[in-house]
Amino acid sequence: MSAKIIEKKLIRPPDVFYYKVSAPLISKKARPGQFVIIRLNEKGERIPLSLADINPEEGTISLIVMAIGKTTSEMATMKAGDEILDLCGPLGQPTHIEKTGKVVLVGGGFGVAPLYPIAKAFKAAGNEVVTVMGARSRDLLVYEKEMNAVCDRVVVTTDDGSRGIKGPVTAALEQELSKGGADLVMAVGPAIMMKFVCRTTEPFKVKTIVSLNTIMIDGTGMCGGCRVRVGGETKFACADGPDFDGHLVDWDMLLGRQKMYVAQEKESFEAWKKRHAHAVSEGE
Repeated sequence: MSAKIIEKKLIRPPDVFYYKVSAPLISKKARPGQFVIIRLNEKGERIPLSLADINPEEGTISLIVMAIGKTTSEMATMKAGDEILDLCGPLGQPTHIEKTGKVVLVGGGFGVAPLYPIAKAFKAAGNEVVTVMGARSRDLLVYEKEMNAVCDRVVVTTDDGSRGIKGPVTAALEQELSKGGADLVMAVGPAIMMKFVCRTTEPFKVKTIVSLNTIMIDGTGMCGGCRVRVGGETKFACADGPDFDGHLVDWDMLLGRQKMYVAQEKESFEAWKKRHAHAVSEGE
């Protein structure tokens, strides 16, 4: 099903963009934690994108895209009014939302954006919601304002100390757990960050959920490309997840599989750049 881009904004120069997309049917059924798969054109690849917001009243969904590879860079050249050829979703299992007490959400980089609808849902369920969000420097932070609007507290960290606490999100998370504990921790971001979030929470015996950003193709569990090992069993991140108990994930397998097609991805990106040297990414 095709979908029109209603709005596009550059939210973190030069490479992180916000898109509001017309998707009436998806917006009615989508829940926090789910994702969509897009294909920009007939020759395009299929890529998964997490939902950064869901608005059934408007009939729209929001996506945050970092122009880092061939398809995301191609999407960065699109503007409001352009059509995405294929938009498939909602896919995956929604995040399990219930009143559990204190929920600490941990986001790295632009991985904070998918936590926004999750934070809103946990807060609406009556929880205390604290977000720990981090980036290498203050100019790489995204969604800080949005998270402050829906959380009880937001703790910001930067590697260089240019904003908030200096250091990784795990240092701030450990402080938070040492002072006030938590009933649930959920992490979204780079796999290596989520791995160390789980190592941080293990001594505190806090249930820790992670959203796995694996390689995906069809998004329905048929191709097996997104398989992960959780608790010694093979699971499909697209159909069984993307949320899993982080303490049971085989992180070494996941990190290894993410690197399987690095050479091919680079080759594809370089070929696209040569064909589209005139394409310029700009915010609107």
